[in-house]
Formats: sequence, structure tokens, C-alpha cells
Amino acid sequence: MVAPGWVREAEFLTGYAAAQAVPGPLFSLAAYLGTVSEPAPNGPLGAAIALVGVFLPGLLLVAGALPFWQTLREVPPARAILSGVNAAVVGVLASAFYDPVFTTAVSDRADAALALAGYFALTLWKVPVWTLVLAAAFAGTIRGGMGI
Repeated sequence: MVAPGWVREAEFLTGYAAAQAVPGPLFSLAAYLGTVSEPAPNGPLGAAIALVGVFLPGLLLVAGALPFWQTLREVPPARAILSGVNAAVVGVLASAFYDPVFTTAVSDRADAALALAGYFALTLWKVPVWTLVLAAAFAGTIRGGMGI
């Protein structure tokens, strides 16, 4: 979306960040990107097209494979393939997190400290995500306003 110029990088990162704060982040991000994209159609129609484009292939795949799913799960090569697909998805998500999210958001030690604090807040202290999002937004605003 960013490389072809359909959405500016700042808009993409804003949508990605906002989508992480709500349930169903893929749903939210797809609708947002469809709304703000530069080539028409955009707005509500663009959001609807983006949602259909993101979810229809998976829904068709599930509908087509569902009758055979139990049999497929019992075939060792199929299980190995599914494990590989799962690993590939984790890799793609990690890559998307690193660039552009991490490379754009973490530019110095203070940013890294905030990111690490956020990680610990989620994993060790079980802080609710919405609270962490608000705290991080506040911290970022303070850092930006103070020039640190």
C-alpha cells in the first residue's frame, strides 16, 4: 500500500497502531486502508472492497477445505505442510513488525526503553492493551513536545 503510493507511510503506521488497540486488527486495518487509499474507490466503498479482498479468499478456502479437514489433519505430510504455513505466517508478521513499524518507531535508546517497558507491561504485569496504548500515546506526546 505504501510502496505504490496508495497510502502515505504515516497514514499506514497510524492505522496499524490504531488497529492493534482494538479486537480484530486485520479487519480494522483493512477497512482503514480502504478508506484512506488515494486511488478511487476509497471511503466507505473502498473499505468494503478492502474487507472483501482480505477475507473472501480465506473464507472460500475454509469453505472448500472444511469437509476434508479432519481427514487432512490425520495425514502426516499435510500436518507438516500446515506447520510450515504457520511458521511462514509468523515470519511474515515478524518481518512486517520489524520494517516499517520497529524501524520507524524506535530511533534511539529512549524509544527502545519505552518499547521494552511496554513489552514487560503486557507480558509480566498483564496491563490491559487499551491502557498501554493510552500510556504509550501519552509518553510519545510528552517526548515529542519536550524534544527528547
